[in-house]
Amino acid sequence: MQTQVNNATEYRNVSLSLLSESKTNPRRIFEDAALKELAESIRTQGVLSPLLVRPLDERGFEIVAGARRYRAAQMAEQDTVPVRIVNLSDAAALEAQLVENLIRAEIHPMEEAQGFRALLDLDEPKYSIEQIAAKVGKTPIFVASRLKLADLIPAAVDAFYADEIGVGHALLLAKLPANVQEQALSACFKEVYNNGAKPARILLPVRNLQFWIDSNILLVLKDAPFNKRDAQLVPSVGSCADCPKRTGHNKLLFGDDLGRQGDRCTDPGCYAAKVSAHVAKTIAAKPELVQISTAYGAQKEGSPVLPRNKYTAIQDEKPKNKQQAQRPEYKSCKFTTEAIVTEGSDVGTIHKVCANASCPVHHPKQQNSRDDEKWKAEQERQRKEQAISNATGLRVLAAIGDAVPVRLMKRDLLFVIEKLVGTLDESHVEMLARQHGIRQKRDDGGIAKTLGAFLRRADEGTLSRLLVESSILLAASRSNPTSVLRDAASIYKVDADAIATKVRQEFTAKEKAKRTTGQPAAKGAKKAA
Repeated sequence: MQTQVNNATEYRNVSLSLLSESKTNPRRIFEDAALKELAESIRTQGVLSPLLVRPLDERGFEIVAGARRYRAAQMAEQDTVPVRIVNLSDAAALEAQLVENLIRAEIHPMEEAQGFRALLDLDEPKYSIEQIAAKVGKTPIFVASRLKLADLIPAAVDAFYADEIGVGHALLLAKLPANVQEQALSACFKEVYNNGAKPARILLPVRNLQFWIDSNILLVLKDAPFNKRDAQLVPSVGSCADCPKRTGHNKLLFGDDLGRQGDRCTDPGCYAAKVSAHVAKTIAAKPELVQISTAYGAQKEGSPVLPRNKYTAIQDEKPKNKQQAQRPEYKSCKFTTEAIVTEGSDVGTIHKVCANASCPVHHPKQQNSRDDEKWKAEQERQRKEQAISNATGLRVLAAIGDAVPVRLMKRDLLFVIEKLVGTLDESHVEMLARQHGIRQKRDDGGIAKTLGAFLRRADEGTLSRLLVESSILLAASRSNPTSVLRDAASIYKVDADAIATKVRQEFTAKEKAKRTTGQPAAKGAKKAA
């Protein structure tokens, strides 16, 4: 077998039997229909572009570029094909394959990833991402993103090759640690049931996967309660500053996100472990710290953690108006102490609280004149008036919301409503959430977080309504609520007087029913905020 090359570059016709495909060729997919079309062209016109090959001693030649033409020539039953023979090192051959194949539009992104990875893994010469980008005429960001695809778990790779997910989904999945990729892969799809038949799986848009990742995986490191540079907090994982799983570690991949969100952790399991270690370390150093829960619901029997109704959290900032200054959370007392959140949202953060049940400021005793009939009647009257006022206000607010038109784009509405809701106090946020059927579950992270997730899923009409409702609530918290509601009702042509009359009639009917049956009235007049 004669494989000697006389010149540095030589052209000749070579038998197909002397050629073998390269194991480092990044191209792995050859479509049958395209190969058959090319084979038919070769039967009539022959191979017009020579294959690039290099000698393999006594074993013939290795195809550096042209595997597709080689396969089509076999299908066309050709004896020989034209080749360009060049003496190339392994590194030079791999580089030529990349330049030849990766610039083709039809190559699969996973093949690009494997080709870039093979070039990056060469011992000699050593390539950087920037050098590879220059070789193939791409940007460093493009090359870094493709390289990350090599970190996909097998299930995601199979789904990608089978066209079950797109390149946008694959790139988002590849940025996540392997231990959460499978869960994120499931979030790419939605099952649709139809007449009891087997559910159909529908691929959701890339933005849905991004929203799921933002809500369930990524955690903003600047909000972390622990020291991010403490390598001994959880020794097995080291410090966050040196962790490759944070977004700030790879600015080529997460450059756009860093500007909007800041540095974020992509491993919620590791983050949770550090929060738990931080809590244990803090309590060990300061055993006198009170442990509190920000979640709703009763605590387990014997738990050292105080539930929400057993303490008053003291606000650090000063009250904005006289109405706020009268609230217990803006007052201090001699029993004020530090507490650490160990359950619910914001675990690991330190707050000032009053947990003394005998505190006259935050837990005032009931008035001694409770048995006085006149005082009881006055209290009942005030409760009734407050209930009527709240119910009337909510109905007027709902009627105004029904009249809100859809005009702004969703991104504009979402930006404004998120900023606006952030200025509301917790009671008004809860009121706004209940207006739209949102109920907080235990350990869901707080009503504000639940409402925030609802806002990002809401359509333009719902966001428009929420924008007006939250504006009314904010204005009502800083001035006369009745005046604010009447102004809004006037603009949206809502008959506030008719609603108020109807609410009073309902309360009167319930009181009459209560007197008639002797049973407690329904909870229709329950305080709304």
